[in-house]
Amino acid sequence: MRHSIPAAALLCLLLGTVDARAEEYQVVTEEWAPYNYQENNRLTGMTTEIVRAIMTLTGSDYEVLLQPSMRATQILKNRPKTIMYSLFRTPEREPLYKWVGPIVEESIHPYQLANTPPVNSLEQLLHAPQITTRHAGLVPQMLQSLGFNNLDKSATESKLLYRMLLAGRTDIIVGDTDAGVAYYSRQLNIAPGTLRRIPIELYRSSLYIAFSPDSEDEVVAAWSRALEQLRRSGELERIQRRYEEAAGR
Repeated sequence: MRHSIPAAALLCLLLGTVDARAEEYQVVTEEWAPYNYQENNRLTGMTTEIVRAIMTLTGSDYEVLLQPSMRATQILKNRPKTIMYSLFRTPEREPLYKWVGPIVEESIHPYQLANTPPVNSLEQLLHAPQITTRHAGLVPQMLQSLGFNNLDKSATESKLLYRMLLAGRTDIIVGDTDAGVAYYSRQLNIAPGTLRRIPIELYRSSLYIAFSPDSEDEVVAAWSRALEQLRRSGELERIQRRYEEAAGR
């Protein structure tokens, strides 16, 4: 005897499948080496490895997408059940998301060419003819909040900062952590000693994984436990050390 499924019931089953897929978590990130970046058409980086290790421990099989910085942030803000890494956990962002971390503490310094007159004070920075930074994101916002009115926000990606500095189109750049500067120096074959770190720490904070506010507390807690397991086992430090050694730190 053949059993038929009523059309209305079949429609509900199909819609239920679509809804379940729509409610799956999605992970997004941006290009920001050495934490998350694409190399040889593969998404990699310190935090990418940590996130993948967390997903292995939690049994998560979520899609991970590399997006432009502003696009990734908009997805986190507007799409339900979204996870984004690597984010600095700022007071402004604190109430907007649920957090897992910290992953690693980092700081941001300005850089200049070593063969140009050295800048050594915040006052000199504030009165520099031009400081070039990324076109959007936390760094330009932070610089503006510190009173910098000499910003050139024309760099749409980190590599452009270094190319502009080397081409003499700007005197000072701000955009990456020291590990990031080391990574891009290798990528662009910038000889050691070409760049000078200006001894002014403009920002220091820890990187985290952010969850959209609708994310289930059980999922956030499971990721947090997995991160602590990686920390206790020494795997977190091993991943971090691998990237730090590559950066010459």
